[in-house]
Amino acid sequence: MTRPPRPEPLPHPVVDNHCHLDTARGDEEPWAVEEALAEAAAVGVTRIVQIGCELPGARWAVEAAATYDALVAGVALHPNEAPRLPDLDAAMAEIEELAGAHAKVRAVGETGLDFFRTGEEGRAVQVESFRRHIDLAKRLDKTLVIHDRDAHDAVLDVLDEEGAPERWVMHCFSGDAGFARRCLDRGAYLSFAGTVTFKNAQPLRDALAITPLDRVLVETDAPYLTPTPHRGRTNASYLVPLTMRAMAEVRGDDLADLCVAVDATTDRAFGGAW
Repeated sequence: MTRPPRPEPLPHPVVDNHCHLDTARGDEEPWAVEEALAEAAAVGVTRIVQIGCELPGARWAVEAAATYDALVAGVALHPNEAPRLPDLDAAMAEIEELAGAHAKVRAVGETGLDFFRTGEEGRAVQVESFRRHIDLAKRLDKTLVIHDRDAHDAVLDVLDEEGAPERWVMHCFSGDAGFARRCLDRGAYLSFAGTVTFKNAQPLRDALAITPLDRVLVETDAPYLTPTPHRGRTNASYLVPLTMRAMAEVRGDDLADLCVAVDATTDRAFGGAW
């Protein structure tokens, strides 16, 4: 497999706050963790939040975070996973155990709602799972990481009903400026992925432009959502500089200033530096 070339390094380190190092696209193999971390660090992406969103992935994320200094973990049942489980109670019990297993498990997520891949028949279970993850994040003082696909209003309805935790992140933010304001008014951090570079993503760029500097995060969602000009190829944390440069241009920020801010904001969003 030939990967996109390494981009120019960033002027200050940043964190990829949402990555799936254990996941491969199609028939590819996941990149060796040590190599993925080294390539990312070479361009200024020195830390990563590894997200596990089903039980095997959550177990892997906890083990990886305990092994590598550059990683912390998030654990949860993805909203598309929850309706497929034979026993949600047992799965949630294991997620709770994993979430409390190690200090480097900083997040409960990704959880949330996905009305694109899950039809009406599975939505009640999605909502129940989301509510239970919100409760878990609050009880354990973890950051809540939210997956929201075609479910903007429903996500905020559940958050309003349950009460959001102190720290919560809209992973791969996909709304427009109006939805961004609604999330920000509730205390959200908004995380932008390679989608912000796509030609058809002007509403997303409008949302980025109005997001306060102390609420902006960057992510890959690797191995997916590869930024332009490599859209469609396999993503990895070392490609974050492409997204960061596009974000700085959209916002009119100095790149170094934006990197400093994103790095500090990520620490706040995930409960402190690591």
